[in-house]
Amino acid sequence: MQHDYPSLTVELNSKLAEIRKEIPDTMKGFGQMAQAAATDSALTPKQKELIAIAIGVAARCQGCLAFHAKALAKMGCTRAEFMEMLQVSIYMGGGPSLMTAAEALMAYESFGGEKATN
Repeated sequence: MQHDYPSLTVELNSKLAEIRKEIPDTMKGFGQMAQAAATDSALTPKQKELIAIAIGVAARCQGCLAFHAKALAKMGCTRAEFMEMLQVSIYMGGGPSLMTAAEALMAYESFGGEKATN
């Protein structure tokens, strides 16, 4: 289990650069899809990031947790918003999602997301 989410994003970005170089058309298409999905329309970009990380929790995707937690922390996602997203993720995914929810919270906090108050 990876706990250094900032380092994970650096490592993954390095490998993604290699992939982008070797299969540029696929990566260009993926980038266009990501950009189109992130536009501000009926849902805000922050709402879309919350959905994305919830799916990352359900899929148990460490890279997804890292990148989307980083984005949410930068967008000013509150701890209350993050915890409510985890609540829905756990409800929909059961015990395995509960374990990944704890990892998602570690990722969010590692990028400067709001920590619990005692």
